[in-house]
Amino acid sequence: MLPHDFPPYRSVFHFFTLWKRDGTLQEIHDKLREQVRVHEGRKATPTAAILDSQSVKTTEEASEERGFDAGKKVKGRKRHVIVDVLGLVLAMAVTGASVQDRDGALPVLKQLKIEHPTVRVVWVDSAYAGKLVISVKKTLGIDLVVVQRPDITRGFIPVSWRWIGERTFGWLNRYRRLSKSYERYISTDQAMIHVGMINLMVRRLTA
Repeated sequence: MLPHDFPPYRSVFHFFTLWKRDGTLQEIHDKLREQVRVHEGRKATPTAAILDSQSVKTTEEASEERGFDAGKKVKGRKRHVIVDVLGLVLAMAVTGASVQDRDGALPVLKQLKIEHPTVRVVWVDSAYAGKLVISVKKTLGIDLVVVQRPDITRGFIPVSWRWIGERTFGWLNRYRRLSKSYERYISTDQAMIHVGMINLMVRRLTA
C-alpha cells in the first residue's frame, strides 16, 4: 500500500528496518526537533516537559507487550511519552497496556535525563502523584509537578500544560499506522512514532 512513486516495498522495508535499528530515524527526528524549536523562537534544548500516556488497541499481528488497561478498558499497548512545551517528543517507551503509569514513567524519565539533562520540570497528572515524585527528585533531580483537574468542571476541559501532551496524541492519531498499534514489535511501534513526528515537523518547517 505504498504510494506509486516509492521503490519496491522490499527495498523500503529494508531501509526502514536498518534505520530503525541503527538509530538513523531517531537522529533525524531529534535534529528536526531542534530546528523546529529554534524556528519557533526557543532554545534548541528544552528545560521543561510534559509526561502522559496513551493506551491504544493492538491487532492480531502484535506478538509482544500486550495487556489490558482496566481504567480505560483497552486491550493493547500503552505509549509513555514526554514532550516539550511545543508538543514535540523528547522521550518515549511502549509497553503493554496493563503497565501502570507510574511504572512506565520511570524508564522514560531516565531516558529524558540522559538525552535532555537541561530539563528540570515535568508536568504530570495525578496518576503520577505520590512516591514517584519524591523518587524522581532524589535520583534524577527532576521536579514532577502534578497538575490537578478542577473538581467543579464536567466533560472535556484543557488542563494547564497537560493539554499539550493530549494534543500530541491527537496529532499521532491522525496517522493511519498510529491510530492503533498495528505493529508486531514494540521497536517498530516506537519507530513509527518517530516517522509520524518527522512528517509533522518537516511540514511545519516548510509551511
